[in-house]
Amino acid sequence: MTYQHDVIVVGGGGAGLRAAIAANEAGADVAIVSKLHPVRSHTGAAEGGINAVLQSEDSIESHAYDTMKGSDYLADAPAVETLANESPEETMQLEHWGMPFSREEDGRVSQRPFGGLSFARTTYAGAETGHHLLHTLYEQVIKRGIEVYQEWFVTRLALTDHDDPEERHCHGVAAIDLKTGEIGGFTANSGVILATGGLGQVFDHTTNAVANTGDGYAMAYRAGVPLEDMEFVQFHPTSLPSTGVLISEAVRGEGGILYNSEGERFMFERGYATEWGEVASRDVVSRAELTEINEGRGFDDDYVLLDMRHLGRERILDRLENIVHLAEDFEGVDPLEQPMPVKPGQHYQMGGIETNEFGATCIDGLYAAGECACVSVHGANRLGGNALPELFVFGKLAGLAAAGEDLDEPLISVGRTPDAETGSVETPITPGAIDAPASDVATSGSAALGPQETVEATVEAERDHIDRLLERETGVGHAAIRAEVQQTMTENVNVFREEANIKQALEDIQAAREAYQDVSVNDPSRTYNTDLIHTIETRNIIDLAETIALGALVRTEFRGAHWRAEHQERKDDEWLKHTFISWAQGRPELWFKPVILEGELQEYEPKIRSY
Repeated sequence: MTYQHDVIVVGGGGAGLRAAIAANEAGADVAIVSKLHPVRSHTGAAEGGINAVLQSEDSIESHAYDTMKGSDYLADAPAVETLANESPEETMQLEHWGMPFSREEDGRVSQRPFGGLSFARTTYAGAETGHHLLHTLYEQVIKRGIEVYQEWFVTRLALTDHDDPEERHCHGVAAIDLKTGEIGGFTANSGVILATGGLGQVFDHTTNAVANTGDGYAMAYRAGVPLEDMEFVQFHPTSLPSTGVLISEAVRGEGGILYNSEGERFMFERGYATEWGEVASRDVVSRAELTEINEGRGFDDDYVLLDMRHLGRERILDRLENIVHLAEDFEGVDPLEQPMPVKPGQHYQMGGIETNEFGATCIDGLYAAGECACVSVHGANRLGGNALPELFVFGKLAGLAAAGEDLDEPLISVGRTPDAETGSVETPITPGAIDAPASDVATSGSAALGPQETVEATVEAERDHIDRLLERETGVGHAAIRAEVQQTMTENVNVFREEANIKQALEDIQAAREAYQDVSVNDPSRTYNTDLIHTIETRNIIDLAETIALGALVRTEFRGAHWRAEHQERKDDEWLKHTFISWAQGRPELWFKPVILEGELQEYEPKIRSY
């Protein structure tokens, strides 16, 4: 069973929907293949807003500078300036498509302050911005008649067989029809776009949905595409302690206050951010909260308090009503009457699949956009309000590129370049210890096959792999393996990182990988077999946890969200470069490329980052 289209978009969240619309407008026959119904995608959980320059007092240059400063000077200037330049027009396009932005009394789209921004440029739709964005884009997909294959779990890329990843071509994907258990193929005449979202399930305390298992990252990685800057993981300062459910930065943007157990407004009184306070960048606030907790000034040694009562009932219910319901439902707290407990939780992955500004990877015909991609617009730390414009700005560009539109020459290169340098790091990983079952490269000899035959060969290989999992009578269940990885990542590769802890995480991941060689699926059925799906996802979690820990170990400095106990300074003379990890013959390989700090708008000179 195979389906053929010009462009296959894997994932139905904000980036995938926008990419599909753009490719459709370029004249391509487009299909979205998603393991969820699109309106259930994690984009719908985004609460905060969209950064866009919409007022004459604001400027593109200011948005770009704030983003580069927030990135701790590890973002690439062409990506940063593309985001700042394109976000206003794309935001207004959403408004024209019917997105119900909050508005001022004079009818203008409302904008509010967000962390790390020098101007109040965050547009929003109450505290449900992502939900409205998702539905607005999905309406446009339906209006255009774009084919949506929902509840199809893509598990493998269909690639020509070649030793050098940069000589491979992506012709489509293999996927499991969750309704029937059948393995099908999707042939892409023009290109495949990975838009599969984040990887929060690598950690056990995360704001991410249970479906966010990093599927796109892992498929691309095993196919030979390098993963970039994986050590940079964003921990959101305000998640609910019991569940990890997100409490939007909008609360602090509207004036919410953080308190410790001594009643101090610690962001100011303890000197963490004496000018910006609660609206400093997320990495600064997260470290401040955990420092307060670790030094005994938290509540129950677990959380601090976030208070918004002073904003008044009318303002809260107008702009933050869903926050009230979240606190009531999950913590039993009425934030109209009392402060909410909050603590940092894994929220966003700054690193990802290496792409240029048009979503292209080093494999011909393979593109990526959204959180799973790293065009390096966020560098070492993402500013709140920059994730949603990343989805539709770079989703659109990836859609156009995959459809064959003529775009400008990219300013960001992908793959190995003359200025790349190879690195090494002492790790507990030993040669030959990392197995590579279910390689994402098609069967031997596929270089001589045509696109359709390559997809069919990939489907057959994936069918054999699934059959082996289902037919194994004894073995280890995925749940224990996954839990071990999540626990060690949360304990050892969290906000505060030490060399011994990171190495411990790598040892635990190695043990999990070895245990996974004997993984089995208890449920033999084919219909909606969640045991099978979670088993496949667990392999992705193992691979990605390893890349995060390796990147954290090799980067011997303190930059953005990456804090190292042994290295308490930013080392611009040594570390103004991106970390790349490639899958090479069954084990990870490290290499580096310099950051691009010179843009068309301005050159970004690294400075001390203070708030």
